[in-house]
Amino acid sequence: MTQSLVQWLQDEAPRSRKQAALGNLFRAMRAVVTNPAALTGLIIVTLLILVAILASLLARGISPLSQDLVNRLAAPSAEHWFGTDELGRDIYARTLFGAKVTLTIVMLVSVVVAPIGLAVGTLAGYLGGWVDAMLMRITDIFLAFPRLVLALAFAAALGPGIENAVIAISLTTWPPYARIARAETITIAKSEFIQAVVLQGASTWRILFKHIVPLCLSSVIVRLTLDMAGIILTAAGLGFLGLGAQPPTPEWGAMVSAGRNVILDQWWVATIPGIAIFIVSLGFNLLGDGLRDVFDPKAER
Repeated sequence: MTQSLVQWLQDEAPRSRKQAALGNLFRAMRAVVTNPAALTGLIIVTLLILVAILASLLARGISPLSQDLVNRLAAPSAEHWFGTDELGRDIYARTLFGAKVTLTIVMLVSVVVAPIGLAVGTLAGYLGGWVDAMLMRITDIFLAFPRLVLALAFAAALGPGIENAVIAISLTTWPPYARIARAETITIAKSEFIQAVVLQGASTWRILFKHIVPLCLSSVIVRLTLDMAGIILTAAGLGFLGLGAQPPTPEWGAMVSAGRNVILDQWWVATIPGIAIFIVSLGFNLLGDGLRDVFDPKAER
């Protein structure tokens, strides 16, 4: 049964769109699993998602907000695995719930920047002319400023909070996706099958959404995966400066900021969330590098 299913998925002449789509998904997943970097990154990202979902269960019933002033800055022990912070809150529980906050920010930013980048890039690349010039000059303005500096400016203008941090990060992250989508669109628009679709009388919007956008998705997804680490670091930076998640929300950047004054004596307060940021960022980088190798059309198979 399993062997026949694999053969059905690997069929070079699929008999339906469903079989073709599932076959492409199967080949992509197999390529990811056989790539050590991509597999390592996928495992880390999967663990992040599981930790975010099961944070309440893994925290052993300890609330990330409950304070115990008697056990302030307690060292790691059997009761508090990662120690406690300056208010006696369990760092283990706060780190677990911080994964949920980090994953929420990453998902919200991804939902915003990918569609904006695709829309701007495909419109500019396919329509050309003054539309291309106008959209690309707007993109150049955003690219002219360092991402973190621009995110700090937007966050300071909008005010502190997770929602405003997501908006600030999104406003500074979409330009590279527009550039990638534009370059892909210019190449695709010159292909013969697009010319055939035009001769059949397809509208501009149908060509964009049915033919060009799906072909640009793989490059955008790879770039988005590679940018996840930057998004996490930017969110942590905003939290560190007090412009991201606000107390008492357990956010990794804010936790590092709270522990910087006691880093020499009570190292665990800032080090544990810092390690979490490092591991998750590394995981997304490895996954992005692996996906780039998998989806690179010039790579040898």
